[in-house]
Order: sequence, then C-alpha cells, then structure tokens
Amino acid sequence: MNPGPCGHFGDTQKACTCAPAVATKFQKRISGPLLDRIDIHIEVPRVDYEKLSGDLLGESSESIRQRVQAARNIQQTRFINSQSPDIVCNADMRVGEIRQFCKPQDEGQSLMRAAMTQLNLSARAYHRILRLARTIADLAGSEEIQSVHLARALEYRPKLMMG
Repeated sequence: MNPGPCGHFGDTQKACTCAPAVATKFQKRISGPLLDRIDIHIEVPRVDYEKLSGDLLGESSESIRQRVQAARNIQQTRFINSQSPDIVCNADMRVGEIRQFCKPQDEGQSLMRAAMTQLNLSARAYHRILRLARTIADLAGSEEIQSVHLARALEYRPKLMMG
C-alpha cells in the first residue's frame, strides 16, 4: 500500500503533501490484527536512475530457485522425519511444531525477549517471527536459528505507525 494518500510519505526525492494526521489516519486504515497476519512487510523506496541503468547484475533467478529448492528439501526432510505428516513446509507449522523446530540459541532468546517487550508483539506475531526466522535459516543452510536470522525476521515486521 502507499504510505499516505499522496503516495510520497517518506520519499527522499518528492515531498509529502499530506498533513501528518492525514498520513497517520491513512496508515491506520489497516488494523493491527490484520497486519499481524502478514508475515513479511517490506518498504520499497524509489530506485535511482543510476541503479536501474547500471551494468551491475543481481543474483540470477536460477541461483535463487536452487537456494529456495534446497530450503524446501530441508523442510520436507524435517517434517517427514517428525510426527507431523500433514506438514510439508515451514508455513504449515502450528504452535507445537514451532516450539519443536524454531528454538533460537541463547542470544536469540534474549533478542526475542527484548523484541516482545519493546515492540509489544502479540503471541501470533511471536510465532510468525520464529516461523519466518526458521525459513531464513533454511535458506542460509543453517540447522539452527541464529540471532542474525531472528533479526532479519524482525526487520520484516510492519514499521510503527507515525504519531
């Protein structure tokens, strides 16, 4: 969604024409419980011409496909060997499986404790962050969820509303 009615709130190149209260009201049209059900929130800023027209290439689709397939294979193996035959990927995990397969290391536990307090996260948000961190760890080829995986999952939470 746009960050405000004019579409330029937070834009570094074009000034927002909305009053702060109008932008806040616009952002609050989507309720917290609904936002809580969306796993990944990413702000997409304007891309400079130089980046669009440059010769620098990103990662190839084939490379990304291979990494995603490897992560899916890890997940399939994890759940075939568990007592959860109806689960085939991390997205299917329920609370019991999250507790079993998404245990952060001690440093990650501290990070999650701080996030719960500072961000006032709901139980649903807590479990979604752990599930997403498990997927990020799988994509990185890591057996354990490390604090860097949790930090990345926390970055994908919706940003706090203005005002």
